[in-house]
Amino acid sequence: MSMSPTITATLAHATPSTAPEVPGRRAFFKYQDLLVGKATSGRIRAQVMSASQGMSEPTGWHYHTCEAQFVYALKGWVDLEFEDGRKIRLQAGESLLIPGGMKHNETATSEEFELLEVTLPGEMGTVPCDKPVNS
Repeated sequence: MSMSPTITATLAHATPSTAPEVPGRRAFFKYQDLLVGKATSGRIRAQVMSASQGMSEPTGWHYHTCEAQFVYALKGWVDLEFEDGRKIRLQAGESLLIPGGMKHNETATSEEFELLEVTLPGEMGTVPCDKPVNS
């Protein structure tokens, strides 16, 4: 069995008091860094995104420049639509892997909302785009 290259990492332990709040992509979300980026020299990023007032407006169609974005809903729900026409309500206890480059739009969240987001690599760009024809 062939193994992919190993990610060199150091131990990272984040607690509510040691995981700093960091700037993020959306003004209506709070982002808490779980210290994984520093521990993996930027190969992976893990953060908790949360909102206490729900989304004020859809994010608009976009895609991310990354290999993959993994999200796991911790509290509440988020509605997403994808370039292939699928619409998903991701609820607490559910996960979603979004391949890099896949066009999507977050359209609504519950009032109380929290999710774990892991990206590979850690630096992930967001590129606005037009609404896909199939959506």
